[in-house]
Amino acid sequence: MSSNDETTIGILGAGRVGTALARQALKAGYQVRIATTQPAADNALLVDIVTPGALAVESSQAAASDLVVLAIPLHKYRTLNPDSLAGRIVIDAMNYWAPVDGVFDDFESDARTTSEVVEGFLQHARVVKSLNHIGYHELEEDDRPAGDETRRALALAGDDDEAKALVASFIDRLGYDAVDAGPLAAGRSFQPATEIFTGSHTANQLVALIQKARPLAVAA
Repeated sequence: MSSNDETTIGILGAGRVGTALARQALKAGYQVRIATTQPAADNALLVDIVTPGALAVESSQAAASDLVVLAIPLHKYRTLNPDSLAGRIVIDAMNYWAPVDGVFDDFESDARTTSEVVEGFLQHARVVKSLNHIGYHELEEDDRPAGDETRRALALAGDDDEAKALVASFIDRLGYDAVDAGPLAAGRSFQPATEIFTGSHTANQLVALIQKARPLAVAA
Protein backbone atom coordinates (compact mmCIF):
# COMPACT_ATOMS: atom_id res chain seq x y z
CA MET A 1 0.00 0.00 0.00
CA SER A 2 1.18 3.51 -0.77
CA SER A 3 1.32 6.33 1.77
CA ASN A 4 -1.97 6.90 3.56
CA ASP A 5 -2.75 10.17 1.78
CA GLU A 6 -2.69 8.30 -1.54
CA THR A 7 -4.49 5.17 -0.34
CA THR A 8 -8.16 4.85 -1.14
CA ILE A 9 -10.61 3.32 1.30
CA GLY A 10 -13.87 2.13 -0.20
CA ILE A 11 -16.75 1.70 2.22
CA LEU A 12 -19.80 -0.25 1.14
CA GLY A 13 -22.58 0.91 3.43
CA ALA A 14 -23.50 4.36 4.71
CA GLY A 15 -25.07 3.45 8.03
CA ARG A 16 -23.66 4.30 11.44
CA VAL A 17 -20.72 1.90 11.15
CA GLY A 18 -19.80 2.89 7.61
CA THR A 19 -19.95 6.62 8.26
CA ALA A 20 -18.01 6.36 11.54
CA LEU A 21 -15.31 4.38 9.74
CA ALA A 22 -15.29 6.97 6.99
CA ARG A 23 -14.77 9.85 9.41
CA GLN A 24 -11.99 8.02 11.25
CA ALA A 25 -10.26 7.11 7.98
CA LEU A 26 -10.49 10.73 6.83
CA LYS A 27 -9.01 11.83 10.15
CA ALA A 28 -6.12 9.43 9.48
CA GLY A 29 -5.50 11.07 6.11
CA TYR A 30 -7.01 8.51 3.75
CA GLN A 31 -9.05 9.18 0.65
CA VAL A 32 -12.50 7.76 1.34
CA ARG A 33 -15.17 6.61 -1.08
CA ILE A 34 -18.64 5.61 0.13
CA ALA A 35 -21.25 3.64 -1.79
CA THR A 36 -24.60 2.02 -1.18
CA THR A 37 -27.00 0.13 -3.41
CA GLN A 38 -28.38 3.54 -4.42
CA PRO A 39 -26.86 5.66 -7.20
CA ALA A 40 -23.99 7.89 -6.08
CA ALA A 41 -25.99 11.04 -6.88
CA ASP A 42 -28.64 9.97 -4.36
CA ASN A 43 -26.00 9.65 -1.63
CA ALA A 44 -24.02 12.79 -2.37
CA LEU A 45 -25.82 15.16 0.01
CA LEU A 46 -25.85 12.66 2.88
CA VAL A 47 -22.14 11.92 2.45
CA ASP A 48 -21.29 15.61 2.25
CA ILE A 49 -23.12 16.33 5.51
CA VAL A 50 -22.28 13.22 7.55
CA THR A 51 -18.78 12.51 6.29
CA PRO A 52 -17.41 15.78 4.86
CA GLY A 53 -14.36 15.09 2.76
CA ALA A 54 -15.51 11.66 1.61
CA LEU A 55 -16.74 11.06 -1.92
CA ALA A 56 -20.05 9.43 -2.79
CA VAL A 57 -19.40 6.93 -5.58
CA GLU A 58 -20.98 3.97 -7.31
CA SER A 59 -20.48 0.56 -5.72
CA SER A 60 -18.09 -0.49 -8.47
CA GLN A 61 -15.88 2.55 -7.77
CA ALA A 62 -15.79 1.85 -4.04
CA ALA A 63 -14.93 -1.78 -4.81
CA ALA A 64 -11.93 -0.61 -6.86
CA SER A 65 -10.30 1.01 -3.79
CA ASP A 66 -7.05 -0.18 -2.19
CA LEU A 67 -8.99 -1.42 0.83
CA VAL A 68 -12.71 -2.17 0.80
CA VAL A 69 -14.76 -2.28 4.00
CA LEU A 70 -18.03 -4.19 4.10
CA ALA A 71 -20.30 -2.22 6.42
CA ILE A 72 -23.72 -3.36 5.28
CA PRO A 73 -26.12 -5.51 7.34
CA LEU A 74 -24.70 -9.03 7.09
CA HIS A 75 -27.97 -10.57 5.92
CA LYS A 76 -27.63 -8.43 2.78
CA TYR A 77 -24.21 -9.80 1.83
CA ARG A 78 -25.60 -11.39 -1.34
CA THR A 79 -26.18 -7.90 -2.75
CA LEU A 80 -22.39 -7.60 -3.08
CA ASN A 81 -20.86 -8.11 -6.52
CA PRO A 82 -18.25 -10.91 -6.38
CA ASP A 83 -16.78 -9.89 -9.74
CA SER A 84 -16.09 -6.29 -8.70
CA LEU A 85 -14.40 -7.49 -5.49
CA ALA A 86 -12.30 -10.21 -7.08
CA GLY A 87 -8.67 -9.83 -6.03
CA ARG A 88 -9.50 -6.95 -3.67
CA ILE A 89 -8.56 -6.75 0.00
CA VAL A 90 -11.91 -6.76 1.75
CA ILE A 91 -12.42 -6.05 5.45
CA ASP A 92 -15.51 -7.80 6.77
CA ALA A 93 -16.83 -5.56 9.54
CA MET A 94 -20.26 -7.20 9.56
CA ASN A 95 -21.98 -9.19 12.31
CA TYR A 96 -24.82 -11.66 12.50
CA TRP A 97 -27.60 -10.10 14.56
CA ALA A 98 -30.43 -12.65 14.51
CA PRO A 99 -32.55 -10.85 17.18
CA VAL A 100 -32.43 -7.66 15.10
CA ASP A 101 -32.16 -8.81 11.49
CA GLY A 102 -33.94 -12.15 11.84
CA VAL A 103 -32.73 -15.72 11.60
CA PHE A 104 -30.74 -16.29 8.42
CA ASP A 105 -30.30 -19.88 7.34
CA ASP A 106 -27.02 -19.11 5.54
CA PHE A 107 -25.41 -18.76 8.97
CA GLU A 108 -27.59 -21.00 11.13
CA SER A 109 -27.03 -24.12 9.03
CA ASP A 110 -23.36 -23.57 8.17
CA ALA A 111 -20.59 -24.64 10.54
CA ARG A 112 -18.25 -22.02 9.11
CA THR A 113 -17.82 -18.56 10.60
CA THR A 114 -19.84 -15.78 9.05
CA SER A 115 -16.73 -14.34 7.39
CA GLU A 116 -15.96 -17.70 5.80
CA VAL A 117 -19.49 -17.79 4.39
CA VAL A 118 -18.98 -14.29 2.97
CA GLU A 119 -15.59 -15.27 1.54
CA GLY A 120 -17.17 -18.32 -0.06
CA PHE A 121 -19.75 -16.09 -1.75
CA LEU A 122 -17.18 -13.54 -2.92
CA GLN A 123 -14.92 -16.38 -4.13
CA HIS A 124 -11.84 -14.43 -5.18
CA ALA A 125 -11.74 -11.57 -2.67
CA ARG A 126 -8.98 -11.44 -0.05
CA VAL A 127 -11.20 -11.30 3.02
CA VAL A 128 -9.94 -10.15 6.42
CA LYS A 129 -12.31 -10.07 9.38
CA SER A 130 -11.89 -7.02 11.63
CA LEU A 131 -13.51 -3.79 12.86
CA ASN A 132 -16.62 -5.76 13.83
CA HIS A 133 -15.95 -5.77 17.58
CA ILE A 134 -15.81 -2.06 18.31
CA GLY A 135 -18.88 0.17 18.53
CA TYR A 136 -19.23 2.81 15.85
CA HIS A 137 -19.20 5.55 18.51
CA GLU A 138 -16.17 4.02 20.25
CA LEU A 139 -14.24 3.96 16.98
CA GLU A 140 -14.09 7.75 17.01
CA GLU A 141 -13.47 8.06 20.76
CA ASP A 142 -11.05 5.29 21.76
CA ASP A 143 -8.21 5.92 19.30
CA ARG A 144 -4.77 6.54 20.80
CA PRO A 145 -1.31 7.19 19.34
CA ALA A 146 1.04 4.27 18.80
CA GLY A 147 2.95 3.39 21.95
CA ASP A 148 0.26 4.57 24.35
CA GLU A 149 0.03 1.87 27.02
CA THR A 150 -3.74 2.26 27.18
CA ARG A 151 -4.19 1.91 23.42
CA ARG A 152 -7.06 -0.36 22.49
CA ALA A 153 -6.37 -3.36 20.28
CA LEU A 154 -8.49 -4.85 17.52
CA ALA A 155 -8.24 -8.40 16.26
CA LEU A 156 -8.04 -9.44 12.64
CA ALA A 157 -8.24 -12.84 10.96
CA GLY A 158 -7.60 -13.94 7.40
CA ASP A 159 -5.94 -16.48 5.15
CA ASP A 160 -3.86 -14.00 3.12
CA ASP A 161 -0.79 -12.76 5.00
CA GLU A 162 -0.19 -9.78 2.72
CA ALA A 163 -3.80 -8.68 3.02
CA LYS A 164 -3.63 -8.98 6.81
CA ALA A 165 -0.47 -6.88 6.92
CA LEU A 166 -2.15 -4.09 4.97
CA VAL A 167 -5.26 -4.24 7.14
CA ALA A 168 -3.07 -4.14 10.26
CA SER A 169 -1.41 -0.98 8.95
CA PHE A 170 -4.84 0.55 8.33
CA ILE A 171 -5.98 -0.31 11.87
CA ASP A 172 -2.82 1.27 13.27
CA ARG A 173 -3.48 4.46 11.28
CA LEU A 174 -7.00 4.55 12.71
CA GLY A 175 -5.47 4.66 16.20
CA TYR A 176 -5.54 1.05 17.36
CA ASP A 177 -3.13 -1.84 17.82
CA ALA A 178 -3.79 -4.71 15.43
CA VAL A 179 -3.55 -8.28 16.73
CA ASP A 180 -3.44 -11.18 14.28
CA ALA A 181 -5.80 -13.91 15.50
CA GLY A 182 -4.79 -16.34 12.74
CA PRO A 183 -6.69 -17.75 9.75
CA LEU A 184 -10.13 -16.51 8.78
CA ALA A 185 -11.74 -19.36 10.76
CA ALA A 186 -10.21 -17.85 13.93
CA GLY A 187 -12.60 -14.95 13.52
CA ARG A 188 -14.97 -17.11 15.52
CA SER A 189 -13.13 -15.87 18.62
CA PHE A 190 -14.43 -12.33 18.14
CA GLN A 191 -17.90 -12.86 16.76
CA PRO A 192 -20.84 -11.49 18.79
CA ALA A 193 -21.26 -12.74 22.38
CA THR A 194 -17.58 -13.65 22.76
CA GLU A 195 -15.39 -12.17 25.49
CA ILE A 196 -13.38 -10.28 22.89
CA PHE A 197 -16.48 -8.86 21.24
CA THR A 198 -18.08 -7.60 24.42
CA GLY A 199 -15.06 -5.78 25.90
CA SER A 200 -12.25 -3.32 25.28
CA HIS A 201 -8.74 -4.75 25.47
CA THR A 202 -5.11 -3.74 25.10
CA ALA A 203 -2.86 -5.74 22.79
CA ASN A 204 -1.50 -7.95 25.58
CA GLN A 205 -4.99 -8.62 26.91
CA LEU A 206 -6.28 -9.38 23.42
CA VAL A 207 -3.44 -11.79 22.67
CA ALA A 208 -4.24 -13.70 25.88
CA LEU A 209 -7.94 -13.88 24.99
CA ILE A 210 -7.19 -15.10 21.47
CA GLN A 211 -4.92 -17.83 22.82
CA LYS A 212 -7.59 -18.80 25.35
CA ALA A 213 -10.23 -19.00 22.62
CA ARG A 214 -8.08 -20.73 20.01
CA PRO A 215 -9.38 -24.31 20.60
CA LEU A 216 -12.94 -23.04 20.19
CA ALA A 217 -12.08 -20.71 17.31
CA VAL A 218 -10.81 -23.48 15.06
CA ALA A 219 -13.50 -25.98 16.04
CA ALA A 220 -16.50 -26.86 13.89
